Amino acid sequence: MRDRVLAGFEDRLREAVDARTDELVALTQDLIRIPTINPPGDNYLEICEYLGKRLRKAGFAVELIRAEGARGDTRAHPRWNIIARYEGGSPGECVHFNSHIDVVEPGSGWSVDPFAGELRDGRVYGRGACDMKGGLAASIIAAEAFIATTPEFPGSIEISGTADEETGGYGGVAYLAEKGYFSPDRVQHVIIPEPLNKDRVCLGHRGVWWAEVETHGRIGHGSMPFLGDCAVRHMGAVIREMEDQLFPALASRTTAMPVVPEGAKQSTLNINSLHGGQEELPSSFTGFPAPLVPDSARMIIDRRFLIEEDLGDVKREMVDLLDHLSATRAGFSYDLRDLHEVIPTMTERDAPVVQAVSDAIRAVMDKDPDYVVSPGTYDQKHIDRIGKLKNCIAYGPGILDLAHQPDEYVGVADMLDSAKVMALSLKDLLKDIDDPKP
Repeated sequence: MRDRVLAGFEDRLREAVDARTDELVALTQDLIRIPTINPPGDNYLEICEYLGKRLRKAGFAVELIRAEGARGDTRAHPRWNIIARYEGGSPGECVHFNSHIDVVEPGSGWSVDPFAGELRDGRVYGRGACDMKGGLAASIIAAEAFIATTPEFPGSIEISGTADEETGGYGGVAYLAEKGYFSPDRVQHVIIPEPLNKDRVCLGHRGVWWAEVETHGRIGHGSMPFLGDCAVRHMGAVIREMEDQLFPALASRTTAMPVVPEGAKQSTLNINSLHGGQEELPSSFTGFPAPLVPDSARMIIDRRFLIEEDLGDVKREMVDLLDHLSATRAGFSYDLRDLHEVIPTMTERDAPVVQAVSDAIRAVMDKDPDYVVSPGTYDQKHIDRIGKLKNCIAYGPGILDLAHQPDEYVGVADMLDSAKVMALSLKDLLKDIDDPKP
C-alpha cells in the first residue's frame, strides 16, 4: 500500500513539472534576455529583482545581498545576489539550489541573437542558456512543482542566484559562505545545476593554482642588445625547461577521480598569457615601437592538479624549475607571485545528496547515472572550503561542451527531465514525507 502511495505521489510530481513546461521555457527566455555579462558584471541587480518578484509570488521569503567590498564589487558594477527560502510545514533539513547568474561575453560566430532567448526545434538558444540559466529555471520549476504537490513538507527549500562564478565566485558564493549562508547548521544539502549532462552527477573538481612568473633583464638599445639583457629570452628558457621537463612529468600523472573529458585525468598546465617588453600600444597609434631590449617578461600559468597531489608540492615543482635556471643560466632572476588557488574536492558517492539525485535519475531516465568530476572549478569550492559543507554536488541540464560556445542552447526536454530529477530528490532529502497524502 505504502509503495503504491509513493508511486502515485511521484507520478503527480512529474505531472506537476510537465504542466509547467511553458512556464519553464518562458522563464529561461526571460533570464537569457537579461544580459548579465561578466566581466564587468552587468545587470546583476536587474536579474535578482526579476527572480525576487517571481519567487515572492511563489511564497518564498527573498533576500537581496550585495557583496560589498568583495573582489570586483564597484559602484558601477555592484555584486548583487539573491537567496530565497521557503519554509515547509514542520522543522526539517534544508535543500539549497545554487545557480550563478553571470554569463561570459557572447563573442562572434552566432547564427541567432545571443540575448533573444529564441525557441527553435525544442531548444532555447542564447548566451547562458546552457551555462546556466536553464539550470536555474529548472530548479525553480522543480521547487514550485514540489511545493504545490506537497505543501506541508518538512524542512525548507532555498534557491539562490549568485554573482561572478565565471570569474571565481568571490562576489557571490564565497561572500555568502563567509557570511554563514552555507553553514551546515543552516543548509544540509546543496545542488548546483551546472550543465554536466542530465544523466550525470558531478562530485567535484580538480584543483587549480594560478601564478605569475616574471623574468628580469636590463633595458638597452635594440641596435646594441649585447649592452642589455633580454628578459624575453630568459622567459624563453623557462618555457623550454617546461617543455623538456615539466610537461612530460605532468602527463605521466593520472587520477582515480572520474574526471571528464579523458585528457583531464592527468595533471595539466596552461600558459594563460605571455607579455614582454613595452606595454601594448593602442590601436589608434600607427607608429613603430621604440627599439628597446625588454627588461621584464611576465607569464600567467594555470596549473590544474589532482586530488592525489599536494598543493605545496605543485608550487615547489615550479620553484625548483626556476631555481635550477637561476643556478645554471647567466643573469637569470625571477619573481613568482601567487594569484589564485583552489584545493580539489570530491563528495563521496554515499553522501545523501548523491544518493537522492542518483535514485531520481534512475526513476526519471531508467538508467544508472554516470559519476564525473569537472576538469575546472565551480562554486562547490567555496561551499566546501568556506562553508565546510561536504554534502554538495553539481547536477543540471545542458551539454557541458556547449558552454561558452556560439549558438549555445539548452534542450527543453533536458530541462524537464532535470526538473523532475530535482523534484524527486527533494522528496528523498526532505525527511518525514514517507506517507504523503494520496
